[in-house]
Amino acid sequence: MGEDYPHTLMELERRFHEERACAEYLAKLRWPTGWVCPRCEGRESWRVRRNRWRCGQCRYEVSVTAGTLFQDSHLPLTTWFRAMWYVTSQKNGVSALGLQRVLGLGSYKTAWAILHKLRRAMVRPGRDRLNGVVEVDEAYWGGEESGAIGRGAEEKALIIVAAQANGKGIGRIRLRCIPDLTRASLHGGLLPKPSSREALSERTVCRLTGS
Repeated sequence: MGEDYPHTLMELERRFHEERACAEYLAKLRWPTGWVCPRCEGRESWRVRRNRWRCGQCRYEVSVTAGTLFQDSHLPLTTWFRAMWYVTSQKNGVSALGLQRVLGLGSYKTAWAILHKLRRAMVRPGRDRLNGVVEVDEAYWGGEESGAIGRGAEEKALIIVAAQANGKGIGRIRLRCIPDLTRASLHGGLLPKPSSREALSERTVCRLTGS
């Protein structure tokens, strides 16, 4: 199945305004050459119940959402499709609160869960490692903490950031939460990702070695 997705909000609403249309779209993605039963490899099936297909030979039932981020979700697929379109069409990122407002969800927790699942799904498996010159620094994430500045913060999340140099600019980046600023945590948060050809900047080496 080639590139086949809505490019505008109007197209999204026209194509995926009902549950059946969403399920059939997922079925085409899952079985691009036609239905294949995972149990007997039968090629005949019919649709039964909500988003489920039954094999015409062994009668085995398969949900089109099984093994996907939609599995076990009680939300309609139409809501998931709107969420996916909104998240991928915003250039400046999306917050859980913004997603809740756009989708008209009654629970912030639901919006946060949707956003968390989508963000994890958008991480490309087997993505290329950083290479060349890579600079590393740490940052703290969280609200204002009374009486604490910088490394004195105790309740904020500690994040290590690695940025690949791209001429005078910044190329690809990697972020990871680490428990503390010890050498073991810094090396453990950095070294699994870079390639063998990677060179750390002088600023990075000094920071990691404590010199």
